[in-house]
Amino acid sequence: MHSAERFAVIDTETNWDNQLMSIGIVIADRENMRALDARYYIIVPEMERGGMYSASLFLYEKYEALMRHELESEAVDFLAKHGVKKLFAYNARFDKGLLPELSTYLWHDIMAIAAYRQFNKSIPDSAPCYNTGRLKRGFGVESILRMLSGEKDYMETHNAVIDALDELTIMRLLGQPFEAYEQALL
Repeated sequence: MHSAERFAVIDTETNWDNQLMSIGIVIADRENMRALDARYYIIVPEMERGGMYSASLFLYEKYEALMRHELESEAVDFLAKHGVKKLFAYNARFDKGLLPELSTYLWHDIMAIAAYRQFNKSIPDSAPCYNTGRLKRGFGVESILRMLSGEKDYMETHNAVIDALDELTIMRLLGQPFEAYEQALL
């Protein structure tokens, strides 16, 4: 076991047929929520179909192109190498649904923390929220990272590994204890 418990943040992008065309996996440790390692997989031939964010596929130059049936062993080996048992994603239900290969891991939703006033102190008082404290709108990665960082010009790249790094940044900037994210279990 590693000195600090490690976890992974995952993001995916899909093609026009809603098939997985890329996945980014960022390994971090729970102590400082900083990236320790990353893998970026582009799935062929699914990426050839194209999608809304195809132009962003090669923004991160270090990638492995592989076929879908190769993804499970590659991703599982990478996660095992780091002792990862917990996966985190923004709107995790979507990513988990695309990755049945990783269904045996514990999945946690970053959005379930970031979109709530009681966890995200950057949500303006003027923002419309439900009685639960959840934002009614404007709780996507781009909006939340703009709130937390103060960078009004931040634009999500829609490149899976860069977005996973941004989602890890959201976790760190929220300043919540790791246990808060563990409660956002799918």
